[in-house]
Order: sequence, then structure tokens, then C-alpha cells
Amino acid sequence: NFLSDASTTKPSSKVALQALHHHNLRTKGTKEALHCNELHYFCILYTQQQNNSTMKLAILTSLFATSAAFAPAANTNTYQRSTSTSLNVAVDTSDIKNGLTIELDGEPYKVLNFSIMKQARGAAKTTIKFKNLKRGTTIENTYRSGEKFETAQIVRKPSVYTYEDESGNCIFMDSESFEEVMVEFKAIEDQKKWIVEGMECDLVFFKGEVIEVLVPSPYVYEVVETEPNVKGNTSQGYTKPAVLDCGATVTVPGFVEQGASIKVDTNKGEYMERV
Repeated sequence: NFLSDASTTKPSSKVALQALHHHNLRTKGTKEALHCNELHYFCILYTQQQNNSTMKLAILTSLFATSAAFAPAANTNTYQRSTSTSLNVAVDTSDIKNGLTIELDGEPYKVLNFSIMKQARGAAKTTIKFKNLKRGTTIENTYRSGEKFETAQIVRKPSVYTYEDESGNCIFMDSESFEEVMVEFKAIEDQKKWIVEGMECDLVFFKGEVIEVLVPSPYVYEVVETEPNVKGNTSQGYTKPAVLDCGATVTVPGFVEQGASIKVDTNKGEYMERV
């Protein structure tokens, strides 16, 4: 795309440079990052030689030599970091755990919590609370011990959050293919408050549709607003609210000041420690 035009004014050229930049950040410190740095440098240099055909030819030669380092091996999966569960894998009530995604009536349901009730006579019963990842609704069902389910075929793809459009949908860039992925607000509503620009999350796909966004946990945020620590206040367990750079508010110890970096458990929404 970049070499289709000598200037960086076309969208294809800008996307190519942006992809190289993000890839370089993601692979920082590796051999692959060195090749990426070279590609980025050669592309920029190429745009500055529009009237120098000899120099452009030399740069092109260097570009092709460097880009060869990215040539994939035959039959290599494009999304090597992606993980998926197989369709029709049978599990029973003894395999149920929080966070497991199963398929019920053709739709994905995530286990929120469960409880086992033992009986004096007869088999134990398991009560499971599910969340429908497409609709956002919750249900609670009770099953006999040993009843079987099928795991949902889901695929996780690491993607970097870039921006929010006018409709409130979030735009991510696939970390492997650099393609843009639009995630509807309903699929990210619960996690949106923890997401900041440049954060790499896992997009969970079910039958080609994003049904969930997994935010990294723990994650380090900056405190942008909180009450100043009152001098002499040494009361044990003194806490206060703090607004983070992602927009979320968490409860922090009294000694945490504005501008501090803190580690947060995004799953529980709780302060862990000062960094």
C-alpha cells in the first residue's frame, strides 16, 4: 500500500506507517522490532526522494530486503496468538467454573457464578447463573448432577483500542492483521470505563461477531483527581475516591496523591497497590 504512492498523503500510506508504528511498539526489544524500525525509516526516507530516482531505487532495494524478514511460513495461522475452544466439546456440571462460555440454544452464555446443593437422597443439583453475551440478559437454571453442556466456539484476538466513533462504538486495530474492528457499545458496556487509548485487549468472537471485550487485569492507571492527603491524618484504613485517566473511579488509601500511578484489578474494580 505504501509503495503504491510516493507521498504519505494517501490513506493507504498513512495506514501503512501507522501499522508499522504500532507493530514496533508491540514488539519493542525483539529482533522483529529491529526489522520494523528499518521498514519505518525506509518508508519515510522514500517520501523525501521524489525527484531522485537513483536514491529511490536504492531505498526500494533495502525495503524489499528488510520486508523479507516478515514473510510468513507456509500454512502459518495468521492469528497465532488467538485462542479458541472447539465446537461440540461436552462438559458436565462437574466441569462448570466461573467464566466458562457455553452454547445454549445457539447462543453464547457465560457462567457468572454457581452453587451446588447436596441432598440427603438423590443426586446433587447445581444452580448456575448465566449471562447471555449477545443480549446482555442473565438467567438462572438448576441442573441435575452430570447433565451435559457444549462449550461455545469462541476465538480471542488481541486488538489495540484506538478511538470511539460518534455512535459510541469502539474502534480497535487487530494486533496481527492491523485491520480495524468495530465493537458495538452493547458488547463493551461493562468494560468501557477501564479502556484507554492504546490499551491492548482481547476481542472475543462468536460466529464472526464480537460478543465480549476482555480488559487486561491488573492494569496501571494514573490518578487524575482525588482529595489531597490531610496532614496528620494517620487513621487506620482511611480511604477516599480517586478518578483515573480512563474515567473510572476507585477507592484508594489516603496516602495516594493526584498524579500517582496505581495498579488496579479491573475484574473487581479494586485498588491493588501504588506503582
